[in-house]
Parts: sequence; C-alpha cells; structure tokens
Amino acid sequence: MSFLQRYRSTGADLPFGDLLRAHHGVAMEGYFWRITDPGTGRVVIALCGANQGPRGSWATVGLAAWPNGFLRTDALDGSWTDPDGLGVKGGTVGRMGSPAFEGDADRLRVDLGADAQLGLEFHDLAPWPHRSLGGSSVFQVVPRLNQYWHPWLLGGKASGTAILGGETWRFEGAQVYAEKNWGREGFPEAWWWGQAQGFEEPGACLAFAGGLVTDGRIRVEVTGLAVRLPDGRVIRLGDPVISPVRARTRDDQWHLSGRGYGWRIEVDATAPLDQAFVLPVPLPSEHRNVPGDLEHLVGDLEVRVHRFGRHVWTGRTSLAALEHGGLARAREELRRRGLDETLPSAPPLRSGA
Repeated sequence: MSFLQRYRSTGADLPFGDLLRAHHGVAMEGYFWRITDPGTGRVVIALCGANQGPRGSWATVGLAAWPNGFLRTDALDGSWTDPDGLGVKGGTVGRMGSPAFEGDADRLRVDLGADAQLGLEFHDLAPWPHRSLGGSSVFQVVPRLNQYWHPWLLGGKASGTAILGGETWRFEGAQVYAEKNWGREGFPEAWWWGQAQGFEEPGACLAFAGGLVTDGRIRVEVTGLAVRLPDGRVIRLGDPVISPVRARTRDDQWHLSGRGYGWRIEVDATAPLDQAFVLPVPLPSEHRNVPGDLEHLVGDLEVRVHRFGRHVWTGRTSLAALEHGGLARAREELRRRGLDETLPSAPPLRSGA
C-alpha cells in the first residue's frame, strides 16, 4: 500500500485531492441525495452509509419524502464504494443480487420494497468548484477525525420516478443536491446540519454542517457553511481562525453567523419539532443502526449575504432540510413521544408514515 493510500485510509485528503473517491479503511462512508421540487412542494431524500464492521461490510439505507410523510430505513448486509470516483452500492435484493441502493454522479436507484423505490437521472450539474479544499476545509488534511464532510453537488436537475407508499411521484427537472460524509465509528456525539434549495432564484443553494470534531487529542466545535449564490459563485466559510462560523441550534431553531474573506453570511431557520423524522445512524462496529438524527425534511430558512458591508443577496425558502443530531437526544425524543426505539425501521415523529 502506498503512502497516499495509507493516508487516505485514515479519512484525510491532501489539498487538491479527489474527495469523491472512497476512503477504504474508514468505518463509515455516507452518501446522501436530496431532491427538491419547488413547483409541487415535494422533497425526497435518499441515504446510504457504507459501513465496515467485524462481520464485514454492511449498509445503512433510507428513503424519506414530504409532504406524504413516507419513511423506510433498513440495515442490509453488503456494501461497496468506488475507489476511482463517486459511487456506492448498498445491500442486495432479489435472486440476482442487485443492490438495494445504487448511486453515482449521474444516476440514483433505490429499491427498498415494492412501495419504496426511486429511479433518477441527473444532468446540468453544479459540482463543488473549489479544487484545493472541500467542505471540511483545513480539517480534511487531519487524519483520523470522527467526521469529514463534503457537499460535492450544489445544484443540478433530476428527472425520474419515485414510488412512496401508495403514491407515485414523477420529477422532471427538479433540483438536486448531494454530499458525502465519512469517518471513524459513524457520527459525532452531537451535530447540526441544513440544506436549502427552492429559492426564488433556482440556481441558489445552501448547505451547512457542524459538530464536535475529535481525534483523541483535539476536541473542537466546528461548523462549515457553503452558499451558492444565484450568479454561481460559491462561498465557503468555516475555518475556525480565518472564517469562523458561530452556530446556535435547538431541535427546532438554527442560527448561524459566519465571517471571512470580506464576506458575512447569516442564516436563520425554524421547523416544528412534531414534523421531524427520527433517522438512523450506524454503529459500524456493532453492525446495527440506532436512532440518532432528528431530521426535518422541510422548514423555513432565510440567508443574508454581505460583501465588505454591502448587501449581495437575501434568499428565503420554505423547503429547507434541517437537522439536529445526537444519540441521546433522539432516544429522549422517541421516549417522550412513546415511540419504539427499535431500528432499523425507525418511525417518524408524525403519524401516518
């Protein structure tokens, strides 16, 4: 094994490295797509965590939608990640052993049962434009962190069909966003995340992710914030020294303020807790999922962008995804609602899903 292969097996990447390639050696490499259709108000998310445990590879898979409140999650044996580019396969279904989840840069297919299917193709993509560093900024070069994050696709169009419970949805030119996250033993102790499209300006996109970053020696709270402006420029803040982002979050409120390189970006978002889903997070070494993620598929968000004190853009959307994660917090909420903590098929907090 070369030095670079050993280095990337810790989860780290050198500047100008290809973050889309699999980091073989980490416990979990997660892939996430979100489809937003402003014309209908429909949102679909699809996720696959490719996990490595003592019994071999396995996958955390999920498919959820709004406004019908559909959710299907599972823990499946078998997973594969592409060593040469963006690609993941999770689980197998049927006699031919076709993957239950299969996605790459151009298409996505999910089959979690006759009533939980998704088939999409992507085009007119707006990938992450900064070659030197990804979403984790300078932290991407630090080995063995508990979590790395990279929003590799900040826009594009998705076309295809979703079967969600008793409904069939068709998409033609819907907005698409995608990201990766990876690290050792799943997720941090606590985290916050958001992603927004559906603005009046169709090319605009926002994503943020924060949490407690640790490697055994350091323990620091970090938030990364990326905004794609309507004119296509992408601003990334979140370096703790050069461009810090302060975050104040609760289960139903998110407030971010970041400064750096002459930019000032402020984000305010809200979402009602009773509409949140409880999504699974993997414990790779235990070969099981646990409830750990309070996910709002839609919420209200406003972002304000200034450059050297001058107003550049204000965007508003009611189709923002917002998340507040933590194993203890999710279990507490499930108990408060009187819902079963058993996974892999964790229920949403709202009824009827």
